[in-house]
Amino acid sequence: MDKFTTLTGIAAPMPLVNIDTDMIIPKQFLKTIKRSGLGINLFDEMRYDREGNELPNFILNQPAYRQTQILVAGDNFGCGSSREHAPWALLDFGIRCVISTSFADIFFNNCFKNGILPVVLPQDAVDTLMEDARKGANARITVDLENQTVTTSDGVSFAFEIDPFRKHCLLNGLDDIGLTMEKAPRIDSYETQMAQARPWV
Repeated sequence: MDKFTTLTGIAAPMPLVNIDTDMIIPKQFLKTIKRSGLGINLFDEMRYDREGNELPNFILNQPAYRQTQILVAGDNFGCGSSREHAPWALLDFGIRCVISTSFADIFFNNCFKNGILPVVLPQDAVDTLMEDARKGANARITVDLENQTVTTSDGVSFAFEIDPFRKHCLLNGLDDIGLTMEKAPRIDSYETQMAQARPWV
């Protein structure tokens, strides 16, 4: 998992509320167990018509937002089913941070496990960031995980809260496997002791 320290990037405004995981990555794309290749199908039913042509009015199809790394979204982002493919699709597209007033619990947890930072801020802060994101590619938002701040292109900063353990994992690029591997010396030591104490096992 890539480390998340400070991200300065294009933010796309998505003011819709209750964006669920089926909207993020529709069910027909859940056959794969790979984390790569899903970015092309992110928000598939909103991005494309039935013939597979891009819908020009959708925010991520607009030239200013094709390199989006941050989403500023409406309330209750990631609701619906528990599919981990939703953060996989966001990450594969290039999105490393989603900002909203609230997230569905399972989606929120899955983001941390996949290197995406979900930032919860009050409505007035999200409104300010949403307006800043509407300025397009020239208005870049900065997310500083170490200092727990989100800063608009005009220099207005908002502080956010994050669980210290989750912060540690993101800063160091540690998913569940990485956390286990941190304990590899202790695991090896234990296995050596058990092999000596119980050689018949």
